Amino acid sequence: MNQAPQATEKNKRSLQGRVVSDKMAKTVTVLVERRVKHPVIGKFITRSKKYHAHVEGLEAVEGDLVQIEETAPISKTKAWRVAKVLEKARVV
Repeated sequence: MNQAPQATEKNKRSLQGRVVSDKMAKTVTVLVERRVKHPVIGKFITRSKKYHAHVEGLEAVEGDLVQIEETAPISKTKAWRVAKVLEKARVV
């Protein structure tokens, strides 16, 4: 009886990024940046992508550094959730 492997905690992808918007209810927009080497030029380029992440009890506000992890789709554009707040935004 071979069964398909169950999705466990270690199979979830996780990313780090900065919260750029917290205007939606229970949702934040997280900007994730990564550096990749250009295949021809060889120069390092910063690539960025925005993800909508579900935030329930955690207080993630604009400017916070957060860790997000992949989940089952919650809505049309939301398939990530905020796992933890790594660094709070500095208030000026």
